[in-house]
Amino acid sequence: MEFQDPRERIAATRRIVFSASLAYNVQGASGLDGSVLMLNAHYLALRIISVRRAFSLLFKRFANDRPAAEIVHVEDGRYVSYDFRDWAELSAFREAFERDKHEWIRTVRRDIAVPKIIRVLSYGRMPRHMIKFNRRNIFARDENTCQYCGRKFSLRDLSLDHVVPRSRGGSNTWENIVCACLKCNVHKGGRTPEEAGMHLIRAAQKPRHNPMLHLKLTDQRYASWRHFVSAAYWDVELT
Repeated sequence: MEFQDPRERIAATRRIVFSASLAYNVQGASGLDGSVLMLNAHYLALRIISVRRAFSLLFKRFANDRPAAEIVHVEDGRYVSYDFRDWAELSAFREAFERDKHEWIRTVRRDIAVPKIIRVLSYGRMPRHMIKFNRRNIFARDENTCQYCGRKFSLRDLSLDHVVPRSRGGSNTWENIVCACLKCNVHKGGRTPEEAGMHLIRAAQKPRHNPMLHLKLTDQRYASWRHFVSAAYWDVELT
């Protein structure tokens, strides 16, 4: 995959993502649903990004034709770096002998294994230790579990609830917003838990570490992240 014209590289990236999107529409699942850990040039975890964003970075080149990013992969306990061309060629071998160990995206020419880690080669900034207050992190903090009935639900069956309703002066803070299933949320309505005869299974609080990253690290598919994401780096930024 050699591209002399940058426009050819951009077009190729779009073809990969578009082809993978078609595979998703037909089959109902795609490697594009996964996540990728992005490291800075010093191998420190920066953030979790989408597979689409990772492929865009892997195809990006600087003015001197140097790649903007590379793939970092675990092999026999060692971390090996690949550019996208070599990774795409190795995917043919991995598909034949290690297909169950990877997630895949389907392109017009071949299936490509989705990398789990990439490293940006010209970015040495240290990770910011900040946990974003957003819906995704609240769901991750509460582990997709209704904080009233204690049952775990899919995201589509969960909502956010203000423990002290906003009509009563409740604020938009970590300590006042929890995951709630639709049934419990409707039952509680505009009342406090005490008024509704309900109890939180645990007190809501701001997490000390990044909850989304903690959730990913419990998934064996992302085991390779653990070397780069010790407790000191659990606050990597999410995008």
